[in-house]
Amino acid sequence: MKNKKVTDWKKLDNAAKIFPPNSKKSDTKVFRFACELYDNVDKNALQNALNITVDAFPLYKSIIKSGLFWYYFEMSHFKPVVMEENLPPCSPLYDKNNKTLLFRVMYYKKRISFEVYHALSDGAGALQFFKTLVFHYIIIKYEYKFKDKIPHLDIEASVAQKMDDSFQKYYSSTVVGAKKKNVTAYKLRGMKIPEYRISVIEGIVPVDAIIQKAKEYNTSLTIFLAAILMCAINEEIPIRHKKRSVVLSIPVNLRNYFYSETARNFFGVINVSYNFASGSSDLREVIEHLKKEFEENLTEEILAKRINNLSSLEHNFLLRAIPLGIKDIALKIANSIVDRSYTSTLSNVGKVVVPDEIKQFISSFDIFVSTNKLQACVCSYENKLRISFTSAFVSTEIQRRFFKQLTSLNLPVIIESNIVNEE
Repeated sequence: MKNKKVTDWKKLDNAAKIFPPNSKKSDTKVFRFACELYDNVDKNALQNALNITVDAFPLYKSIIKSGLFWYYFEMSHFKPVVMEENLPPCSPLYDKNNKTLLFRVMYYKKRISFEVYHALSDGAGALQFFKTLVFHYIIIKYEYKFKDKIPHLDIEASVAQKMDDSFQKYYSSTVVGAKKKNVTAYKLRGMKIPEYRISVIEGIVPVDAIIQKAKEYNTSLTIFLAAILMCAINEEIPIRHKKRSVVLSIPVNLRNYFYSETARNFFGVINVSYNFASGSSDLREVIEHLKKEFEENLTEEILAKRINNLSSLEHNFLLRAIPLGIKDIALKIANSIVDRSYTSTLSNVGKVVVPDEIKQFISSFDIFVSTNKLQACVCSYENKLRISFTSAFVSTEIQRRFFKQLTSLNLPVIIESNIVNEE
C-alpha cells in the first residue's frame, strides 16, 4: 500500500536524529515493552484498543522521510494492524527504502508486545502509549465488569503536550561547559549470535526484597544494580585488559528534572565508570564510588549543559546548511565514537502504574532493547521487578554471574529466556 501524500510533518527531536543513519541489522534501534496478562489475548479487542490509542498519539501515525538537510516525520494514512507474534525480538522497523509505521503491536497467548523505533520515542514516552493501549484493551474485553464505572487512566497530557519537542523547549544558547575527559572503557568481546539475533534473559525479583537489600547498602536500586553488573563484567575481563575501566551508560529520563509530558524522546545519558585495577572489587566499595558519580552527574545544571551541548549543533546555521548525506557520515562517526566510550548499558524505566481496577487482569510488565553488545533494562509492576538482559553474544557468563550475585545476597530470582540449545 502506497502512502498518499500528506502535508503534516514535524522535525525529528534532537535525540532522534542519531538513529536513522545508524540503524542496521546488528542494531535495529528498536525496543520492546510487553505485558503479561492472566487470560489469552483477544485479537479483535486489541485491534479496537489500538485504533483508539493511536488517535490519542498522532505522531505514531508518522513515517520518516529524508529531506535535503534533515530527516523528518510525515503523517501517513497507514493503519496499524495487530499481528500474532512471528518475528525475532526487536526486528527492524525503519527502512529508508520502504516507508512504514515505526511501531508494531503483537500478541502471543497471554502476552501483548509493543515494539518501537527509538527515533519515535524513548522508554518513558512509549510507556505512555503502551499503558493507554493495555488500559483500553482491558476496558473493551471486560466491558461487562465496568458497567457501573469506567476506570480513569492517569495520563492527562493533551495531544499538543504529547507532541512537544522538549529539547527545543529547554535549549538555551548559553555557553556550554568543558567536556569531561572520557576514561578508556573495556569493550566486550566474543562470538556473536548468527543472523544478527539477540538473546533475551530475564530475571524476576520481588520488589520489596530487592529494595530492602539496596537500603542495606545505603543506596538506590539503580546504583545497586549498576554495581552488581560492573562486578559481573569485571569477573569476565582478561587480566591483560584489567587496566581498562568498566563504563556503564545510564539513560536518564529528563522529565524527572525538567517539566515535560512529551511522548517523544526526552532523555539524556550519563557514563559512570569504575577501575577494578586500582580499586577494590568489594560490592560496597563499588557502590560508594558510584554514588559519588551519580551525585556529580545527576544535577539540573549538568543535565541542562548536556541538552545545550547536543542541541547547539542543530542551532548552528553553518551546520544546518550541510546536506543530509554529509550529516549522515558525521553522525555515523559520532555514534562509533560514543559506542567505544562505554562497556554496557543499564536502563531503569521505573515503576509501571495502572488504575487499581485493572490490576486484576495484569501479571507483569517488562522492557528490553536491541543491542550489538550487552544491555540490561529494568522495570517493575506491583511486587515484580524484571531485569531483562539482551545480548548479541553467544556467551551468557556475565548474565549468569549477575543473577548469581543476587541469589548470593539471598534474593529469590526466577529466570526466563528465549535461548534454545543449538547443539
